[in-house]
Amino acid sequence: MASTVVSLSSIVLLCTITAVQGRKTLHHLNNEWLTSYSVINDIDGICKTMVETQGYTCEEHQVTTEDGYILSLQRIPVGRSSNNTDKPPVLLQHGIFCDALTWLVNSPDESLGFILADNGYDVWLANTRGTKYSNRHISLDPDDMAYWDWSWDELASYDLPAFVQYVYNHTGQRIHYAGHSLGTLMALASFCQGQVVNMLRSAALLSPIAHMNQITSLLTKIAADAFLANDIYWLGLREFVPNGDVAAKFAKDLCHILNFDCSNLMSLFAGPNCCINSSTIDVFLDHEPPPTATKNLVHLSQMIRTGTIAQYDYGNQEQNMQHYGQPLPPLYDMTGILNEFPLFISYGGQDTLSDVKDVQVLLNDLKDHDWNKLVVLLNEDYAHVDFVMGVNANQMIYDPMMDFFKVN
Repeated sequence: MASTVVSLSSIVLLCTITAVQGRKTLHHLNNEWLTSYSVINDIDGICKTMVETQGYTCEEHQVTTEDGYILSLQRIPVGRSSNNTDKPPVLLQHGIFCDALTWLVNSPDESLGFILADNGYDVWLANTRGTKYSNRHISLDPDDMAYWDWSWDELASYDLPAFVQYVYNHTGQRIHYAGHSLGTLMALASFCQGQVVNMLRSAALLSPIAHMNQITSLLTKIAADAFLANDIYWLGLREFVPNGDVAAKFAKDLCHILNFDCSNLMSLFAGPNCCINSSTIDVFLDHEPPPTATKNLVHLSQMIRTGTIAQYDYGNQEQNMQHYGQPLPPLYDMTGILNEFPLFISYGGQDTLSDVKDVQVLLNDLKDHDWNKLVVLLNEDYAHVDFVMGVNANQMIYDPMMDFFKVN
């Protein structure tokens, strides 16, 4: 039982529970723009509450995956002053414990979703299964254990193809893709298997997650060592809610056991973010981090422990044979990504999740990539969350990314 408490508590500490740390960030900028935001509710949704209030047109869309999950997308078809009639579509994919809000939490001049719209792009915001606005299924209820029987394997093989196909069909154009964190892992896994790339013009990977065995985040390492599938399944926890009362108690207990200063939680988890406005965290916390499948967390922990990028390991040869026809789960081979497919990869020198050494392994996998189709940008000051919430990400990351989009 003790190991179960530690494993769950460790994962809680990985869940971007930033209520305290978010109010101790370095930047305290003018936040008058926040007055036009309000707490999101189930009735109004992201378009009504986060986009239209800023003066942008927004559309709600939904798509059903091949395995029956009903997913939502938000579309920002035009910007505030954009007159461009030929608007290339861009699909934005969030990471774990996030949803489309990721791209909207800063002011319009600092949020990638709005920035792209103002620069003449047709912006589509994806919400993966299990998140607040993608929590329906054609036959399963979120209260059913079967609803949560998935990991990032399914996000790569079902959710991402569904999003890309829908946007492609709706716009009639190939798409630019931008993902952060787990959104990059979904993409890489899909790309190396030859999925969706024929419907894409390019992909931008921010804080890429692929190889994970050299991470320097102490909390993540503790979680990976202790977060065992039999612990979780013994407890019957298929849905992991990062902001629940039980999760909060476990986190508090672990901070005490390990003598961690949990007021510095974000830095302990993802690295010392340089450029986050505390008001941004307030908006994020008003929305509350959405849940994920426990199986998804187990899968990520497997990657850290084994040092491989493989499909979910069911823990014994018999079950793996049933699912894969082989005793070990199949590997995702990053060298299988088409060499001529345009890639923009940006990573941070302070990121302890997407560690510099692990990114270098990924870049080595891509060593045969066409030299004029691969752009690599290192920001020495950035940690994991700066890429989506940094107040200067527009200049540091998004401008170079849009320059990349323009030539591909």
